[in-house]
Amino acid sequence: MASHNLSQITLEELEILGYSVAGEESVVAMPQLDVCFDVGKSPDQIIPIPHVLLTHGHIDHAAGIAYYLSHRNFMKMSPGVVLTPPSTIEPIREILQAWSRLDGSRIPSEIVAVRPGDEYVIKPNLFVRVFPTKHTRDSVGFCVIERRKKLRPEYLDLSGPELVALKKKGVTIDTPLEIPIVTYLGDTSYVDFSQLDYIANSRILIAECTFFEDEHTERADAGRHMHIDEFGPLLERMNNQTIIMTHLTQRTSVGEAKAMLRKRLPAEIFKKMIILMDRKYRQGGNKAGEQPGDSKVKV
Repeated sequence: MASHNLSQITLEELEILGYSVAGEESVVAMPQLDVCFDVGKSPDQIIPIPHVLLTHGHIDHAAGIAYYLSHRNFMKMSPGVVLTPPSTIEPIREILQAWSRLDGSRIPSEIVAVRPGDEYVIKPNLFVRVFPTKHTRDSVGFCVIERRKKLRPEYLDLSGPELVALKKKGVTIDTPLEIPIVTYLGDTSYVDFSQLDYIANSRILIAECTFFEDEHTERADAGRHMHIDEFGPLLERMNNQTIIMTHLTQRTSVGEAKAMLRKRLPAEIFKKMIILMDRKYRQGGNKAGEQPGDSKVKV
């Protein structure tokens, strides 16, 4: 039996599993891409995923790191790879050393410090690009990008053997093409992410919007989180096909948040929105592009 009742969203060929409530836990996994954004309390469903992309070290995002790494070892899997900001490296190592002593066995791991602008290859033709956010000292976000090659227009009419002959002569017959698949912002106060082309045009945007009430603007600023007053205008400048909203405060129900989104956003933007913790997705069985129901359940 799975340890968590995660939300499950299917968008064409991609599955998204996750749980995200402000101050409680945040973890979003995409098994087909071999990545898990943040680790939360390490639900069993993420253990087979070989890469954890950790945005920052707050406990609701990072508490399960030792269990994730240890359980992969217990299940005879390769050591988990954790991409994480530099300031978290030594504390994570100290945590792993402490749990190794308590458990009586070493916890294998590959902990990689990443900074804005870094790129890390996940698998052939798929890599992660790191960008800065504004939450903790060196918090980051991640964009998973597919790298393809596109044949140059002047060679489109050539046959296969003709193309091979050109390549043997050292002629460059194609141009590199980057396709941003999914961007995960993690916790962050407002940044104009539309200025980064790979984020603005990412097929899927997974973004926090923690606060919705007018009187919560100061709470948003103090905690370096996003408020609907900033979130809405940002989305209008983006070109994402699907927007998955995470990190909703427990002060606001899913139904209330949805009503405010419907009121604040243009209809064409609202149609793209999915709230991760909508009860509909925790029960499973959604269809791609289907709009979440108006759950009134507190999360």
